[in-house]
Amino acid sequence: MRGPDNAGRMRLLDRYLLRELLVPLGYCLGGFLIFWITSDLISDLDVFQRFQLLPRDVAAYYLVRMPELLVTVLPVALLLALLYTLTNMARHQELTAMRAAGLSLWRLCVPYLVVGSILGGVLFALNEVWVPDAYTASRLILRRRIPVAPGDLGPEWQRNLVFHNDANSRLWQIGAFNRLTGEMLSLNLEWRFPDGGHRRLAAERADYTNGHWVLQDVKELLYTPESRLPAFRGMTNRLALAELTETPELINSEIRFTELSNVKAAKGARLSLREILDYERLHPRLNPRARAKLETQFHGRLAEPWKCIVVVLIAIPFGAPSGRRNVFVGVASSIFIAFAYFFIAGFSLALGTGDYIAPWLAAWLPNALFTGAAIWLMQRIQ
Repeated sequence: MRGPDNAGRMRLLDRYLLRELLVPLGYCLGGFLIFWITSDLISDLDVFQRFQLLPRDVAAYYLVRMPELLVTVLPVALLLALLYTLTNMARHQELTAMRAAGLSLWRLCVPYLVVGSILGGVLFALNEVWVPDAYTASRLILRRRIPVAPGDLGPEWQRNLVFHNDANSRLWQIGAFNRLTGEMLSLNLEWRFPDGGHRRLAAERADYTNGHWVLQDVKELLYTPESRLPAFRGMTNRLALAELTETPELINSEIRFTELSNVKAAKGARLSLREILDYERLHPRLNPRARAKLETQFHGRLAEPWKCIVVVLIAIPFGAPSGRRNVFVGVASSIFIAFAYFFIAGFSLALGTGDYIAPWLAAWLPNALFTGAAIWLMQRIQ
């Protein structure tokens, strides 16, 4: 009976290596989540009591914050799980046997690099889809049980908002904006035209319906280029403006950017790529500091998924060698270098956010340095 061919043996080996990694990876992720939720719950229990949250509210609060946590812990969990897997196989001489059979260290790393690439994709999806809204959603959950006085608005409303669309020369002054529905109250819209004229609209209410804004109880003033007095005055109960390109999502992006301090920006990406590009399109004349913060966010968003691949490359040279008497020396060294990488990555983002170095360099330099160092170490132990 013919035995399995070489390709079949390699598939069996890859499945074995993956199985040995995925189990400790699941334990590491679960352990980090339990530890974080428990410690955060203990420290914030008085906050939850002050806001009168029910148990289901607390569960919803941690559920919406879960993507933000996973972005932080995924690379660390992958590092620890991979170190455990490699050192365990090294102690039992499994890696030695595989390499004696003619397999290179790079070939043995293929399944782990695939896992790193997949987790990097997951991290990118979390950052792009869920993380930007996590902070706002968690704040709304915290305030959902606070009684609203008659005439007051709920926690989902943002008061006294100013939104500039520099590209189209429009200024929105909004008395109150609902961050969930996009509804506006007390809107004043000033719209300047290329010929020097401008248009002013004052509406009691505005709703975004079927892809365009509909204003209610509108007062309109239209100025010609040569006159300071309005050439047209009008009032209408309902006015649909399909020509306005602003959307509730763009206005929410403006709010998130104004809430984004340099410290929060340096800790990681908080805006999606689409929001960053839209913001730059609407504000072509940003000041240098604001542009540096925005560009650092953009490049940081692209560079962050590579962390999962970098930690794989860091872990392998320290966890795979089987000649050490004490394998924990390699594990400790790898953990130290990995956390040095995380620290330098955060520090580099802070420099880019503060406009001290180029934004693209701030985001990509730590990845390039530690990837190069890891590849050099891999070549040494081949």
